[in-house]
Amino acid sequence: MPRRKPSQLTILDRNGERGERPIGKRERSLDFGERWSYAPAPEAHSYIRLRDRYQLFIGGKFVAPKSGEYFDSVNPATEEKLTEISSANEKDVDLAVKAARRAYKNIWSKMPGRERGKYLFRIARLIQEKARELAVLETMDGGKTIKESRDIDLPLVAAHFFYYAGWADKLHHAFPGQKMRPLGVAGQIIPWNFPLLMAAWKLAPALACGNTCVLKPAETTSVTALHLAEILQEAELPDGVVNIVTGTGETGSALVTHPDVDKIAFTGSTEVGKRIAMALAGTKKKLTLELGGKAANIIFDDAPVEQAVEGIIAGIYFNQGHVCCAGSRLLVQESVFRQVIRKLRDRISTLRLGNPLDKNTDIGAINSRAQLDKICELVDSGLKQGAQLVQSRAHLPAKGYWYPPSFFTGVTASHRIAQEEIFGPVLSVMTFRTPEEAIARANNTRYGMSAGVWTDKGSKIFKIVHQLRAGVVWANTYNKFDPSSPFGGYKESGFGREGGRHGLLPYLSLR
Repeated sequence: MPRRKPSQLTILDRNGERGERPIGKRERSLDFGERWSYAPAPEAHSYIRLRDRYQLFIGGKFVAPKSGEYFDSVNPATEEKLTEISSANEKDVDLAVKAARRAYKNIWSKMPGRERGKYLFRIARLIQEKARELAVLETMDGGKTIKESRDIDLPLVAAHFFYYAGWADKLHHAFPGQKMRPLGVAGQIIPWNFPLLMAAWKLAPALACGNTCVLKPAETTSVTALHLAEILQEAELPDGVVNIVTGTGETGSALVTHPDVDKIAFTGSTEVGKRIAMALAGTKKKLTLELGGKAANIIFDDAPVEQAVEGIIAGIYFNQGHVCCAGSRLLVQESVFRQVIRKLRDRISTLRLGNPLDKNTDIGAINSRAQLDKICELVDSGLKQGAQLVQSRAHLPAKGYWYPPSFFTGVTASHRIAQEEIFGPVLSVMTFRTPEEAIARANNTRYGMSAGVWTDKGSKIFKIVHQLRAGVVWANTYNKFDPSSPFGGYKESGFGREGGRHGLLPYLSLR
């Protein structure tokens, strides 16, 4: 299928001068792309056997959907069909909720915390044992690089289960002097950008607190959740404690509105989060939302520029911008603007785009054609509104969903690319003069998920951090996660926290 591209490419040369040319006739926009060549280093995956069809996981067993319907799971790097996934309807969701309720009443809520913790430890160890296979599946199903799946996602998945296994018999220490009980059945809906990690973020604390779960993974990335179900079977988790229903938005809606669900935890777009909040208004269901973001990275003139540029690269390009906390806005103090732009331009020219299973690859595939179209549409809007695009001339494979690493200069706060979540490897660069202006620009968004501050002065870091309306602020680093640290946002980035002791609270009733 033809790929929509921006109608024009504008670049900055080494002296910071601008030049424009039609995109169909452009020269190499960045001139370092062929300085190094790497022999292919693909991750072995021939040993992985995908099922022809994946069923629903309900009551500890894999069962066919009542609807009898299935949809294709596609590898976004090749557009090849991987397998077929069950499409659950309201009857399937009802069966899953009933199985979770039985397990909650008869087994899980009555089980001592130390015993629940043993199951979580067992799950964590099995995830470690199968980490390489799960990382390959995550890459094949979602398009992210094997480096990210293998070195970031899977270690964090296991770490979250280990961490909350430790809390299972210590809840009275988490909230001393308060009586507590689990909520009951938790409905959990997760996105496509970190499929297995988001499942761990939600399942582990819920189970540690004594709840049972019905998990609904994203339509485009369901495979690893169903392999996690096999791990739950191997760990001998009691039947019905975790149920997994796959499908489209209708499946998620059936879970949200089911009358016997006590808690909804949703990670996804702000628009869907608003609809869920409206649907649950007036009910007794507890709700936590982790929604969109438009994070700002602030580089001051006293920052370690090389380190800051590497942090920018890690925050927006290595993960294809597929995280709600991606640093997709860059605020640079005017005195170092040209230096930062030059280094950023040179650095993105060295990024390798291609086969996500190749260990040399820095940037993998966009998750779906719909997401790629959204990225292209927002980039076009940036060009139409007068911003200048700097784009690596990385070779794009003939098949699959790809977008080269890019950034905009000449961006104002009114541009759509400065306000809307793009979820792709595209950065918007703006300037500021004073710390007060930097804070005002960083907070000038409807979101408030995360931010980054780059300076060599600790006092400036503390002053800035306390004025940023963001749930997570990194200082002289970016996108670092730990299961003991809470994560969540302000404003239209949602409410509630996941991770750490704070991540237990949404799954408990305290009095």
